[in-house]
Amino acid sequence: MKEFWNELVTNQSWLKLVELSKEFDFTVIGGWAAFLWTNAHKSKDIDFVTDYAQLMALSRKFSVSKNDRLKKYEIKFDSFDADIYLPSYSELAIPPKDLLKGGLTAKIQGIRVVSPEALLALKQAAEISRRGSIKGKKDSIDIVTLLIRAPIELSKYGELVKKYGLADYPNQLSLVVKNFGDNDIEYTGLSFNEFKKWRKKTLEQISYVK
Repeated sequence: MKEFWNELVTNQSWLKLVELSKEFDFTVIGGWAAFLWTNAHKSKDIDFVTDYAQLMALSRKFSVSKNDRLKKYEIKFDSFDADIYLPSYSELAIPPKDLLKGGLTAKIQGIRVVSPEALLALKQAAEISRRGSIKGKKDSIDIVTLLIRAPIELSKYGELVKKYGLADYPNQLSLVVKNFGDNDIEYTGLSFNEFKKWRKKTLEQISYVK
């Protein structure tokens, strides 16, 4: 399957994520969470939610800067960043404090990761805000790959987006699937005909999400 980002960079980022996960307590979101659920596309940047105690611990080891515009903290490595989201500060589609709870997390390869249904909603928020950009394209690939490969229960997803006031997300999800470009099908691991059959079935399933 075709990769999206440069493999040298993604391998460095992965090694750093594994290293961080052994020392600090956090919940992975973003592209690496999608990778952990699908074993498909590696990520460049590392995104995670944590608490203030862990932020202080990170600050003692790394140079951590505050990004008030995007409501996050950042650690800049040579070729990638680690973006840190915090309760009562960061603005995500699902509040960071809820993303630290056991009900919306799981452990994969020893790394705590957000549930696939919550990740789908978070990825949608990123795609909507970055639509038309290169990162927005990666978001759409992650969304489609999650739907194909991750153990997503659309009924749970429906309950989640309703709970957090994201009523239009099922419609937006249909748009991503419907408008997924033919040139991007190679990122899914499906043949052209397999993808067309999958898309028809999935659009029908999403139409039942309330």
